[in-house]
Amino acid sequence: MFKLLIVITSLLFMSLFQPVFSAQDFAEIKSKARLANDTYLETNQIENTLQQQGQTLVHQATISGSQVSYFLSQSNDVQTIAIRGTANVENAMLDLDIELQPDPTLDIILHKGFATGAKAVYDDIKPYLIADTPIDITGHSLGGAIAVILALYLKQDDYPVTQIITFGQPKVTNVTGARKFADLPLIRIVTPKDIVPLVPPISPLQIKNLDIYWHMGEEVILMGNKKYAQTNGLKSMLRATKFTSSIPNEKNLSAHKMTTYLSLIDELLDSPIEIPYKTDISVFGFSLD
Repeated sequence: MFKLLIVITSLLFMSLFQPVFSAQDFAEIKSKARLANDTYLETNQIENTLQQQGQTLVHQATISGSQVSYFLSQSNDVQTIAIRGTANVENAMLDLDIELQPDPTLDIILHKGFATGAKAVYDDIKPYLIADTPIDITGHSLGGAIAVILALYLKQDDYPVTQIITFGQPKVTNVTGARKFADLPLIRIVTPKDIVPLVPPISPLQIKNLDIYWHMGEEVILMGNKKYAQTNGLKSMLRATKFTSSIPNEKNLSAHKMTTYLSLIDELLDSPIEIPYKTDISVFGFSLD
């Protein structure tokens, strides 16, 4: 109980010092959203679609076993890695393997399934990367989670990772892991009713052991009607309480689709309106807003 009190008090203190967020480049976000969406295309469609977006396909692969699919493209001296989300049973097995396990390479603990997928992509892609050329990474859902861990492996080996933009990405590590890589250039795009960014949910056992799943990076919430909000850390984590108190429905599934993300991003290309994100939650009588 004392440990739990320390955790809650610490999180409350952290919430009082929210950073000032920079304005978002929604044209760049749309570019990455289109690439993330392209990962769901049939293999024979990818190259032509990328050419229409000014991208040159360098390599495409589907990893045996996990069936994780990704491609590497290049444009204007930037390499981009785009990773597909859940598309088959093998991908779903990675999603469900939620045990947090130590990663000796990064010296943090990671979602076991996502780490397995990221390691497989890293081993496969290394021969095709240009070591001194900037690398952007993107992905949707499972692909977003793998994108984040892949970025950690790349940065650990001194590859120039300049940007990670994910869509509907679930959590990949705990508080300690997120804190260690707090400088990761990660933007997580979410929608209010998409429950995937809220999983794995927080369990009492995790809180007891000070081992809570925690997001990295800035969270950009697409609110609709040309509006968006930004948050991170505690406020981002507390959005999960809305998931645990409700039953997922068709709206949640629709909110997770890349077509929904693309439509909401299109609204923000011209004169986007940033609004404050409100949790409507108080702890010990103090509002977190």
